[in-house]
Amino acid sequence: MQRRQWSALVGAAALVAVAGQSFAQGYPTKPVELSVPFAPGGTTDIVARVISDPLGKILGQPVVVINRAGGGGIVGAAETARATPDGYKLGVATVSSTAANPAINPKTPYDPINDFTPIINIAATPNIIAVNPSFPAKNYAEFVAELKKNPGKYSYASSGTGGIGHLLMELYKNLTGTFVTHIPYRGAGPALNDVVAGQVPIMFDNIPSAMPFITSGRLIPIVVSAPQRLAALPNVPTFKEVGLEPVNRMAYYGILGPKGLPKEVVEKISAGVKKAVEEPVVRKRIEDTGSLIVANTPEQFSAQIKAEFEVYKQVVKKQNLKLD
Repeated sequence: MQRRQWSALVGAAALVAVAGQSFAQGYPTKPVELSVPFAPGGTTDIVARVISDPLGKILGQPVVVINRAGGGGIVGAAETARATPDGYKLGVATVSSTAANPAINPKTPYDPINDFTPIINIAATPNIIAVNPSFPAKNYAEFVAELKKNPGKYSYASSGTGGIGHLLMELYKNLTGTFVTHIPYRGAGPALNDVVAGQVPIMFDNIPSAMPFITSGRLIPIVVSAPQRLAALPNVPTFKEVGLEPVNRMAYYGILGPKGLPKEVVEKISAGVKKAVEEPVVRKRIEDTGSLIVANTPEQFSAQIKAEFEVYKQVVKKQNLKLD
């Protein structure tokens, strides 16, 4: 009897494995949704739209970008976490949605480590403090001097409360003893628009979405978070150079799915993204934004998310940061 039961269990397991392989081989048979947890116009949206078309051609089905802004990335990420684990609803993972926001917000409706299946980190990008040209400071020394001389006079925009721009700027304020009022938006795009228009003088943003405005002279770059000075901004120091290494952190833009995504589907999407970023046109479009191609393994991306989450938990704890 035990032998028959064991044989039945083995047979059932084999059928499940075959079914999973068959599903993966046929996947996808309909359009795949890629959820961006921020409004159009920001870096997350830019990277998603650059990769979606070539990835769709490789997979044989359209990859449709859907913007689900709100809560500093929480709304869109929560939608991905709740999705059926069949590979048809994926999400763009950012530091804000998988590390910074969960670290500061105890009411985040998902566990960034256990409620997702990391697939691949597409690219990493430096962050930057930039100001409207009307701001009295034009370089870092003048910037920090102006803030210290006028505590509370200025405000800064971010992609949302609990986002990477918010936490990094709050860390910056704590380390420098400065005070600037936080103005959260529903994504980097709307925030940038108001900073460029002069409604808010300062923004802590990602390089890709800020760079066009910097190039056109509508924003002034002050300091960047990057391993070294950027070739496109040779006169702008890194946070490490100005003695603020804890703030010298880059952002990531990856793809993940809900918990329990079949391994075969993960591998198919990961391989598709890797093939897409090998195309010179796609690589150039991503690198032209100021981002660096990563295209790592699911295991490496999973470890990266865990490490970043721990960093921001420590930042929140040490700096005693809380939601507004």
